[in-house]
Amino acid sequence: MKKLSLFKTIVLGVFGFSALVGLFVFATYSSKGPADSIGTVVIWGTLPKTGMQDTLTAAAKDNEALKTVSYVQKNPATLASDVAIAIATGAAPDLILASQEELFVLTKFITPIPLSVLPVNSFTSTFLDEGRIFTAPGGTGYYGVPFLVDPLVLFSNRSTLSNSGIARPPATWEGLTGLVPSVAVLTPARQVTRSLIALGTYDNVRNARGILSTIFLQQNIPISSYSTNGVLSADLGQGSTSNSPHGSAVLGFYTQFADPSKISYTWNSSLPNSTQMFLSGDLALYLGYVSEARYLQSANPNLNFNVTPVPQSAVTSQKSVYGLLYAFMIPHGAKNSAGAYQTAILLAGSAEQATAAAATGLAPATLNELAKAPSDDPVASVSYPEALYSRGWLSPSSADTDHIFSGMIGNVISGRSMIDTALTDTERSLSSLLQQ
Repeated sequence: MKKLSLFKTIVLGVFGFSALVGLFVFATYSSKGPADSIGTVVIWGTLPKTGMQDTLTAAAKDNEALKTVSYVQKNPATLASDVAIAIATGAAPDLILASQEELFVLTKFITPIPLSVLPVNSFTSTFLDEGRIFTAPGGTGYYGVPFLVDPLVLFSNRSTLSNSGIARPPATWEGLTGLVPSVAVLTPARQVTRSLIALGTYDNVRNARGILSTIFLQQNIPISSYSTNGVLSADLGQGSTSNSPHGSAVLGFYTQFADPSKISYTWNSSLPNSTQMFLSGDLALYLGYVSEARYLQSANPNLNFNVTPVPQSAVTSQKSVYGLLYAFMIPHGAKNSAGAYQTAILLAGSAEQATAAAATGLAPATLNELAKAPSDDPVASVSYPEALYSRGWLSPSSADTDHIFSGMIGNVISGRSMIDTALTDTERSLSSLLQQ
């Protein structure tokens, strides 16, 4: 018999005792307990420490119960293994703060919040629609309490667009494609010296995973979904019907921007990273998360850019955009489960949500706060409405997903695979990881 890896051994051990934990861990939960009943709560999270510490410090001024809450920043790539080891050694945090991109890998370490504690009506009337991704299988509860959302937005170099005779950024993908000849600058050898937008390749496109996800989701292709018998599988639109657009249209649209034979050609794999290109002024449009706005401003204070919503399809009325939804989750072995839950609920309050959004540059996850987008903040005035129609999907680890998506894109643009073949192979690879 093969020797089990340390990580797998820990996981099996966690499974053994987590069933017992589920029987009593929420017995003392109450979101209406006294202010001094929270106790010490340690949060491990993937959001930057500065913004979270500012959030907790400001929130504690209004609610003394939060003074005993601390935050430790963790690397998303190692979060699951860190949690597994911490649980096995009796050093688990009380809360984990991570996005849905880490959810699938973390679920084996998380105790769902039962509906008796957090009813469906309360959850759906409080949190944005994307929060449903944290629903436990069978609808028995929720893996987490939504906190903040980081939607993709469109950053535009105003000077480049103006000099090209373009008054405003495109609102649709169809409109974007038509702008390529007006903005892109190519040498006689078809080398790109100025690009309209970074699309078509994968490895040098920052946020390629989120961009591709956005386009699939906008076509109502879920990327992953549960079957009627509860099996999670990849779905890239290969089982197309008249009411379900085929995934090949999405992949064909994306890769055309790296095809030198197309009028939409504006990007290739030899170019620098898209963030670097945008900061240097050689990329007119940059698809990034709203949390990047402050970095872009500080990295190049002379860059004249604005923020607008991600383009949508001109032929569909329902808007979608990929968003990183961060939620508080309670791991097995948490020493203060009751206090952890109360902390999560307190940080979902209106004042705390406004504070957290301002401190991190993200958007709130509660409907009450999303209805109050700051009119004097040009970035929030875009990210708040976008958060309302943000979506996500349950994915393998980010590294595994990037490896699979990168291979799919590379095979298509190099001609090694036809689009349909690349999609089928990708579905198979993703499903294999989702069913391990």
